[in-house]
Amino acid sequence: MAARLARAPGISLQHSIRHAAILLVAGRYRDTDRSALCRLHDQLPQPRATAWWGAAPLTDVHDPVTIAEGDDPVPQLRRLDRDLLRGARASEPDWLPDEPPNAWRGKGDHGQGGKGMMGGVPYGRPMAMMGEEMRDGLMLDAMTVTIGPFLRTLPPGLSLELTLQGDVIQQARVATPAYSASGIASEPLLRAARILELLGLPDLARRARISAARGDDDEGLVAAARRRGALLALPADLADVRARLDAALRRGAAPDPGEECLVDRLAGMEWQSALLRVASFDPATLSRIAPAAEPEEGEEEKAA
Repeated sequence: MAARLARAPGISLQHSIRHAAILLVAGRYRDTDRSALCRLHDQLPQPRATAWWGAAPLTDVHDPVTIAEGDDPVPQLRRLDRDLLRGARASEPDWLPDEPPNAWRGKGDHGQGGKGMMGGVPYGRPMAMMGEEMRDGLMLDAMTVTIGPFLRTLPPGLSLELTLQGDVIQQARVATPAYSASGIASEPLLRAARILELLGLPDLARRARISAARGDDDEGLVAAARRRGALLALPADLADVRARLDAALRRGAAPDPGEECLVDRLAGMEWQSALLRVASFDPATLSRIAPAAEPEEGEEEKAA
């Protein structure tokens, strides 16, 4: 769907939700991703609106803008943007209550949510803990964060829980797997577009998305990527990513990674390299090598 919009005149796909005016929810989403969708929405600057393209609006959304899956969304998106700017449509309020991301009041030695000198969630924000860096043993702050499931540089639906020291991943866990994909979502050129974007080549990424939407080969894209050094920009330790990018640019089948487990490969990698590796896999392979992790002890009780 993003590939179709990439070639629509008058539509600008933004890298950050904070630069957008309209949140377009395209296709089905998991019930477990609703809170993430709400957090994404509330980062939109005012005035703002949401369009639901082949997706069921949240039940508590007032006056939702819905677009049938088979319809062209561009005319309605343009009209919606125009109505927002003219004040003909009211800007949407926040979907989440204004409260801290973590409960902290009354916790810790002084009721600030902390644990002693370090750790915990003081005033609702997680605090880093010291630990040995896995490469050289230095004591560095370690922070655990969750990225996804709607991060532009990751396949849709994929959510990773990462423990980072600086930009090095110490541990990784799949919180939610990527959405299953079919049709144009499985197009190799979309995979190439994600990698090219991460390499700082947005014009080539857009060209790849347009070619994916058209469903045609673009020999000029392969030549342009080589000329711009896209393949050479990937170091030797990312030779597998280079091979998958080369195959994707030619709309060919990607090399099979075998029985590797994605999270095992991410440990010890720098942030940028890890994103490139994740982006290089096709949806079917990703669902096989990055299934959701088993619930940790205590999580099952919370779910129940």
